[in-house]
Amino acid sequence: MGRVLPWSEDSTPLMLAPMQGLTNRAMRAVQSEIGRPDVLFTEYVRVSAVSRKRVCASDQRESRPVAGQPPLVVQLIGHTPSALAAAAQLVQEQGVRHVNLNMGCPFGRSASGATGGAMLAAAETIPQCLRAIRQVVSGSFSVKVRSGYEDPEQIFSLLPVFEETGIDFLVLHPRTVVQKYDGAADHAITRRVVQQTVLPVIANGDVWNADQGRTLLARSGAAGLMTGRGAIADPWLFLRLRGECPDMPSPGERCREIRHYLGQLTLAYDELFCGEQQVLAKLKNVVEFFPDSCAKNWFKALRKSRSLAQFREVLADFPVREIE
Repeated sequence: MGRVLPWSEDSTPLMLAPMQGLTNRAMRAVQSEIGRPDVLFTEYVRVSAVSRKRVCASDQRESRPVAGQPPLVVQLIGHTPSALAAAAQLVQEQGVRHVNLNMGCPFGRSASGATGGAMLAAAETIPQCLRAIRQVVSGSFSVKVRSGYEDPEQIFSLLPVFEETGIDFLVLHPRTVVQKYDGAADHAITRRVVQQTVLPVIANGDVWNADQGRTLLARSGAAGLMTGRGAIADPWLFLRLRGECPDMPSPGERCREIRHYLGQLTLAYDELFCGEQQVLAKLKNVVEFFPDSCAKNWFKALRKSRSLAQFREVLADFPVREIE
């Protein structure tokens, strides 16, 4: 029997990475409209060991699939096998078909146990957690993992565990947990992992443009690609990777794209978040990801906006023709 996957097995899926505080349902809707990623991931869904508050109401709302959008993978973060299994069952009852366990977040230690990337420092707990989730998930079950806690070679000792416990695919970010986001993702490890496992491997880490993404796919042999920070800065990145729009737009076109993107986000955030200042803070957080040098003064003015009305005014009034 073949694996259940959130993409067609004869395709190369391009995935929007889960990013806490960023890939909420409003951002996912805008990314779906602009770049059309093949697969979406939720921010991590916190799993409580207390049954009456297993998954909070806001996380339940965030983890509901939306008709017309790409397949949604719900990412759980927790450390108790029975609680993780119960949470996986709960989100499935909401129509979720794809569940992922976060084993990569570098900020994932809670007061009661190791979660996220910290699970790799307590690797003896991993098999039981994976088996518990696998037993209840009828659709795809995957993990998102770093290459190790401190040792980047740790991933190779985990591959047999992943295969034996029946996960369907893995997403690999080849930094260690202690590195956080320092240094560079070592995709030579990604290539070696692809060679040493029968599981589909999704390459993740340091993909900011189409050329980097295509090179990574070619050199690693990965089944697909996941990008987070690159897509937040440029949601057209998925189209660029598919060759459906230019790899490098002109400065004027890039600014028109950004104006459209932030305009759509403003509308989506206004519906999701409570209060002007929260919407404004979320928009400024996105602006921080833009690496473009062509419009530094524009970005500075957006970040200095003191009201949503001022942000919209700066966004609308930028003279694109001056940089063309």
